[in-house]
Amino acid sequence: MANPYFTSNPHFNQPRGVQMGEAPYAGAQVDQFDQVQQSYYGPSATSADTGRMTINDVIMKSTLTIGTVIAVAVAAWVLVPQALFTPVMVIGLITGFVLGLVNAFKKEPSPALIMGYAVAEGVFLGTISKVFGMAYSGVVMQAVIATFVTFAVCLALYQSGLVKVTARFTRIVLLATIAYAVFCLVNLGVMFFAPDAFGPWGLRSGLWGIGIGLIAVVLASMNLMIDFEFISQGVRNGVNRRYAWSAAFGLTVTLIWLYIEFLRLAAIFARD
Repeated sequence: MANPYFTSNPHFNQPRGVQMGEAPYAGAQVDQFDQVQQSYYGPSATSADTGRMTINDVIMKSTLTIGTVIAVAVAAWVLVPQALFTPVMVIGLITGFVLGLVNAFKKEPSPALIMGYAVAEGVFLGTISKVFGMAYSGVVMQAVIATFVTFAVCLALYQSGLVKVTARFTRIVLLATIAYAVFCLVNLGVMFFAPDAFGPWGLRSGLWGIGIGLIAVVLASMNLMIDFEFISQGVRNGVNRRYAWSAAFGLTVTLIWLYIEFLRLAAIFARD
């Protein structure tokens, strides 16, 4: 039985091309009745039908981007000769940095640029991991395991509600992240211009370096939970499914940061 509103309203009973007051042909009435009944009792529109982003969209895009990073990193580890480690690593680092900024400030996500970022970061991670792995045995596997365990723990904490990502939480983490970024720039200058005074890790040598590394890991983990919250808000607000690429990009950036911090920490522990 059709909805009484639709069946009693003459606007929904007029076949296409027939004006109000005209007598429609009998077959058209039957066709129009069937169309209204099908529209009302048919299956509800899904997120795919409406073009809205879903968690599955984010999982698929994230799997693609992170999988690309891992695959390219493995290829770089195996294929890049030792003599070319430094130039290839620098090229990957600079390219990834530039594409990361471009993607971060684009209003609309670009799948091609995001995948380009994943490839560049894969090259960088593969070569720097090989350098660390040759210098300190076992640190790469430790960093990989620590990264994925941290991701799982952060996701569990977020989904359980034990950690609430509020506006205040987000502001504090954002300010702390900016402060840490400034520190990294200063430390990079120290490593280049005063390596003999502070050692190869700059201001991050010894116990001080371990402390900074642990703070950075906590900070990256908090950013990961903010990523989860933004993704959840996007799904709830029904944003266009193309923004699943933006979600995947954000998760990839944070996981790469987390991995680098764990790799550096493992190397400091191994060295000391």
